[in-house]
Amino acid sequence: MQRDELVALVEKYFASVDGGDFEALRSTLTDECVFTVETHGIELKGIKPISGMFDRLWAEHKAVQHKDFTHVPDVDAGRIASRFTVVNTELNGDLTYKSNCNFFEVEGDRFSRVAVYMAGPNTLRDS
Repeated sequence: MQRDELVALVEKYFASVDGGDFEALRSTLTDECVFTVETHGIELKGIKPISGMFDRLWAEHKAVQHKDFTHVPDVDAGRIASRFTVVNTELNGDLTYKSNCNFFEVEGDRFSRVAVYMAGPNTLRDS
């Protein structure tokens, strides 16, 4: 994938997360994708556990938003790092702000690995 394609895949991933659309999100991940939350010791392998994690995220928040991206693609290695701000709207309407980084590895035209480094409490629980 070229630089613009890597960035577009990351932005599709985050638009899907923000829109609560797992089918669109699923289209960015390989079947065997490994999803880790490095700062909280979480590792999920495959679509079913990843789906459950996002279902919990969406059920526990009124809204999630990712913005203010800085992307650093490595075309030769098939990787891209993204730094961004997260704004979570809690169920009671309060806003929680975070500064996070994700590291993505690409296989073909999808992510085979997503590694999350998250400031603050873990909103991507594994159960």
